[in-house]
Amino acid sequence: RCAFYDAGITARMYLEKELVNLLDSSLANRDFKVYYQPKVRLRDGQVASAEALVRWQHPQKGFIYPSDFIPVFERSGDICRLDLYVFEEVCAMLAGRLAQGAPVFPVAVNLSRRHFQTTDFLQRFADIRDQYQIPGGLIELELTESIFFTVGDILNVKEAIRRMHELGFLCSLDDFGAGGSLLNNMVDIPVNTIKLDKLFLTRCSSNARGTDFLREIVHLVKRLGYNVICEGIETEEQVQLLRSL
Repeated sequence: RCAFYDAGITARMYLEKELVNLLDSSLANRDFKVYYQPKVRLRDGQVASAEALVRWQHPQKGFIYPSDFIPVFERSGDICRLDLYVFEEVCAMLAGRLAQGAPVFPVAVNLSRRHFQTTDFLQRFADIRDQYQIPGGLIELELTESIFFTVGDILNVKEAIRRMHELGFLCSLDDFGAGGSLLNNMVDIPVNTIKLDKLFLTRCSSNARGTDFLREIVHLVKRLGYNVICEGIETEEQVQLLRSL
């Protein structure tokens, strides 16, 4: 077979190597900033919790998009270090608010599938949380649906989720419905919250059949005892549709 050289491949390789090389100094200099996206209750419009999102503001390179650096660190394995950095930033924020007597609410922190390659990786997260004296139930560890397929052994993932609860963490499943369906495992996945991928809303809110499908998914998830988060709400019409469900 024939293969043709593409200069873009080399450029991407150099960029990835550069990003990995910048990681140590950026962690030390706190170039990674944590922002909090609110999760709003439909029934009263109040913020119920939040999700921690990391952004990279490099002093020389400027703003680096998560879509540029997250996949790179996933491949290199450095994503685990970044996850721990974000987790500690969240703990510091919550500890500061608790010390001030300010209101606090649960915060979700993304957890890469790469962590599952290490035995009892959750203890490091528990140690950091205890260092900041954060009460149980204030931090939620967020997994993506794809973790059940990339890790391979669904029993090990379920055991890790059980361990999360044992350590006092909440747990949510992100991007539900974006990849392979987990309907056959939903009955006994021991998470607290299911987050419907935004495609559910954008694809199912445009016609009556789609609305019926979305309604049944929401009702099924709730009947199984999960909290439900719907991503990607952008219009008042979508808000009213979800309230009606």
